[in-house]
Amino acid sequence: MRIDRMLAMTVMMLNRDRITARELADKFDVSVRTIYRDLEAIDQAGIPIVSHSGNRGGYGIMDTFRIDRQYLTFDDIVSMVSTLRGVNSALENRELDLAIEKIVNLVPQNKTDDLKKYEQQVVVDIMPLGYSLRQKERFSKVHGAVCGQKLLRFDYCNTKGEHTNRTVEPMTLIFKGYAWYLFAYCRLKEDYRLFRLSRMNQPVILDETFETRDKTFRDVFSGNSSSVRTIHLKLLFSAFVRMQVEDFFEPKQIMILKEGNMQVEVDFPEDEWVYSFLLGYGEHVTVLEPFHIRHILAEKAKKIFSLYQT
Repeated sequence: MRIDRMLAMTVMMLNRDRITARELADKFDVSVRTIYRDLEAIDQAGIPIVSHSGNRGGYGIMDTFRIDRQYLTFDDIVSMVSTLRGVNSALENRELDLAIEKIVNLVPQNKTDDLKKYEQQVVVDIMPLGYSLRQKERFSKVHGAVCGQKLLRFDYCNTKGEHTNRTVEPMTLIFKGYAWYLFAYCRLKEDYRLFRLSRMNQPVILDETFETRDKTFRDVFSGNSSSVRTIHLKLLFSAFVRMQVEDFFEPKQIMILKEGNMQVEVDFPEDEWVYSFLLGYGEHVTVLEPFHIRHILAEKAKKIFSLYQT
């Protein structure tokens, strides 16, 4: 609905210095012309929209504007507070804490107990279980480099166990598949790369700043991108691991068979993570297709078996 989109746009502009019409159009899957009409309507509703020109231009809300609680429902505020606190479980950012406090202050006095009750019922925490203090410090340093637009240097171990020293232009932090990744332009490879944070060692923020490049994470690693090779897997899981399968895969990817066994079809990037993921299910999964994955897993299983023969 248009009113929901306009409200979401207003909140986004309140939380950012500026944002382009193209970014808003991509976010809400509408045309740029529609965004222009929405911006005009928001401005006419009494929320002062400011247009910034130049290479880093875009749209924002006048600095002196203050949002009133009438623009947000109690459910809106609860959702924002829960999500922001979940994000800050990783960042531990003082500025974000202050932003959360400002939003909480919009809650009417007669609703504060309801907010506390909801926060006890639903907890959002985007940090994986077992995340260590060292990993959190690494995350904080990478996040600082992204926000400060400063070069980041670190030692990196890829899926083949090869170690290299990288200097990158850090652009986007991404939480995907139970792990954190950094999308960056790598000066060693002279191309865009996706780095898993758990494989980084000794990250150092350099003094040198950089200009953000044109391409975004979605441009480079979209579903149609040739930068990432994906495979279509057809898997047969035993009923013994049904709960784990239903926790990980979408219902539309699962077909329940006789005796509770499950057939799953899914597209994954082919790399060492996929092999380790499948081996983690042990004897409770059979790769039906493609055949070359069966061969790779069989060879890895033989090597594991040989380790325990003596």
